[in-house]
Amino acid sequence: MNTTLLLAHRAYAAVKGTLALVGAAALLGLYLTPAARETLLSLLPRLSVPFAETAVAAGSIQPRPAQSALELEKQAIAEFISRRYRVAGEAASAYVATAYYAGSLHGVDPVLILAVMAIESRYNPVAESVMGAKGLMQVIPKYHLEKLSDHGGEDALLNPEVNILVGTQILREYHRRLGELEAALQMYAGALDDPASQYTAKVLAERSRLEAVRQKARKPQTA
Repeated sequence: MNTTLLLAHRAYAAVKGTLALVGAAALLGLYLTPAARETLLSLLPRLSVPFAETAVAAGSIQPRPAQSALELEKQAIAEFISRRYRVAGEAASAYVATAYYAGSLHGVDPVLILAVMAIESRYNPVAESVMGAKGLMQVIPKYHLEKLSDHGGEDALLNPEVNILVGTQILREYHRRLGELEAALQMYAGALDDPASQYTAKVLAERSRLEAVRQKARKPQTA
């Protein structure tokens, strides 16, 4: 046996031995007392300790995958929305996920989309105004029938995902047409002639709150 094969054989044997120990730790961990577990872990090779700890604690050698930075960001925003607007956590998470998807699809900041939702409906998916606006982003169907035809018509606006996608598309069109975010937001609200731009001020204030949550979630967590 040449040197390369000998080294490979030794490495295989070492890994095999470590895995055997980890497996034993997983099985014994189910029956041992906490004190006995600690003793067992201290006797295992250093390389196997992180895996053994997971195995003993959970009865499995497969640790739960860590959440990505983006997932943590979305989770933090969803939790903020859930607390602030008394929205069910699952619903808030779905709105955030759809806003991020719609934002990437149409080139719009998802935090801005969520801010518009907050001001328009306070995250009520079945909200309807006296002007006929519907859903989370309060889209008035008679002005956007062409966009809605791709989603099954006017009734689809009460589907949160469709409402967010169509509302984002409208906002993006207004921004492209007018060239300024403030004007686009005022047009979205049907208040383009308001010199005080009150609607824009409300949306941007809410975006600032959401942005603070996003930036905090993006900061490295220190022990």
